[in-house]
Amino acid sequence: MTNLRDFNQMINAEIFTPDDLTYAVDTLADIRAQIAELKAREDTFKAVLIAAGHAAVDGTTHRAAVIQEQRTSTDWQAIATKLNASRQLITAHTSTGEPFYKIRISARKVTS
Repeated sequence: MTNLRDFNQMINAEIFTPDDLTYAVDTLADIRAQIAELKAREDTFKAVLIAAGHAAVDGTTHRAAVIQEQRTSTDWQAIATKLNASRQLITAHTSTGEPFYKIRISARKVTS
């Protein structure tokens, strides 16, 4: 099995064997499963703190502040369209972010 240092070196050298990639996929899936489990635990404890109704709660080593927020957003494109702004004007004031990668992990179907 390959360790993280080995993978960092391979990323720099861009050398990947099929076994390396298999290990990377399975490890990423395991990490995401652990994150999902931790997220579920986090959500449970957050719900408990919110339901308690206190603004702040002290633990032994940490303090939790329970803050209720509300976000507002404005759909400027809809406003511009409603005010009959030209498509060119809307396009001129619209920006696109940098491209990014997503990796989706799913269980393999094992055939016997």
